[in-house]
Amino acid sequence: MTPDAVRPAALAGAFYPARPDQLAGMADFYLAQAPDSPLPVPKALIAPHAGFIYSGPIAARAYARLRPGRDTIRRVVLLCPNHRVALRGLAAPTVQAFRTPLGDVAIDRPALSALVEAGLAQWSDQAHAGEHAIEVHLPFLQRTLDDFTLVPLVVGEAPPDQVARALDAVWGGPETLILVSSDLSHFHRYDEARTRDERTAAAIERLDIPALLAERDSACGRHAIAGLLVQARSRDLACLRLDLRNSGDTEGDADRVVGYGAWAFAPADQTMLDGGQRRDLLQIAVKAIEAGLGGTRPQPADRAALAPELATWRASFVTLERGGALRGCIGSLIASGPLADDVARNAWNAAFADPRFGPLQRDEMKGLEIHVSALTPPVPFPVRDQDDLLARLRPGIDGLILTDGRARATFLPAVWEDLPTPRAFVDALRRKAGLPPDHWSATLAFERYATESFGGRIDG
Repeated sequence: MTPDAVRPAALAGAFYPARPDQLAGMADFYLAQAPDSPLPVPKALIAPHAGFIYSGPIAARAYARLRPGRDTIRRVVLLCPNHRVALRGLAAPTVQAFRTPLGDVAIDRPALSALVEAGLAQWSDQAHAGEHAIEVHLPFLQRTLDDFTLVPLVVGEAPPDQVARALDAVWGGPETLILVSSDLSHFHRYDEARTRDERTAAAIERLDIPALLAERDSACGRHAIAGLLVQARSRDLACLRLDLRNSGDTEGDADRVVGYGAWAFAPADQTMLDGGQRRDLLQIAVKAIEAGLGGTRPQPADRAALAPELATWRASFVTLERGGALRGCIGSLIASGPLADDVARNAWNAAFADPRFGPLQRDEMKGLEIHVSALTPPVPFPVRDQDDLLARLRPGIDGLILTDGRARATFLPAVWEDLPTPRAFVDALRRKAGLPPDHWSATLAFERYATESFGGRIDG
């Protein structure tokens, strides 16, 4: 390989160590601090791109999720914002490889050529020459994965649909990881940065593209993130927070901090919460009910002590049963805060505010079964007609929201256990909304979501 075919390591010795042994040791140190996860490898990640001492611990939380995919992932599509040159659209480099002190990473030239030929990207070595937002991720990838090729793209001013089309062209299967490089707010005081970054996190986790783009300071990689969110909505991906901190939490001055976050995206029907996190949520539900029995309401969780996964903005339903009979069920369809707080609120309401039942009594606690369903954000589910609706519904997977004027109703995926055919499921949903079972109109609209459900029994 000729020297001019390689994009050199421009930030070695500045953003990360230039000596291979020191770089490998530093990356491995941060990865060792990140918890292992028994969950499947995510399809996409968002990770920060500052100097290692600042954002390395947060980025490592994302890369640790790739450990089970070390010998599966063979290509990384890496999108970053433009920091060095003005740019409209997406820029691809003409080089054959990116170099780091740990070695060269080969470029997937056919993939980049196809993007350029399709008008989805342009050739520009200038956009990549001094850009740090791709380079700083490569050592982590080199320490986490076996051999892989890179599809590096700098994203400038670009509408979400353009970025989404480029992602669609290189989406691939389990051999391809989508990685978006982005920091969050820049140079605010610590408390203000936390408020701003929580707002950005909520937009990402709710797949809310307008909210993400409404603030220019939300994230430097907001255009690339927005394109990923388009794909997440169309491909039924769920989002999970892995970390949310800033430079004031790692190595910086609290007077001028930069925000960092890490997120994982996976198919909505895939497990996103591990066993420990599920147990924590069930315990949160139990404590909320115990608070109600004591005459109080549950308090919001301590954000500093809350696991990032449980701080994800996510809606939930909580269902209570005794002896196999329903004892209460209350939920939310749109996330209004951390999943932990949503579960606590809905557990309290299911026990004490479901209008179909009287308030739960203390002697009913023993043997009470608590079921939690964590929802993905509902997304529009446009259909041509009833036959199209019935053909595209996924029994056992899809939760469905029906709306027609003031009529509105939803069924969780768990309802498929009692109504196993799409026709029975939809007819019953229409009846629940107060409509005839064969109702159809031009104003009838549907939204679809998925849930991750689990439960436990109080025996003590």
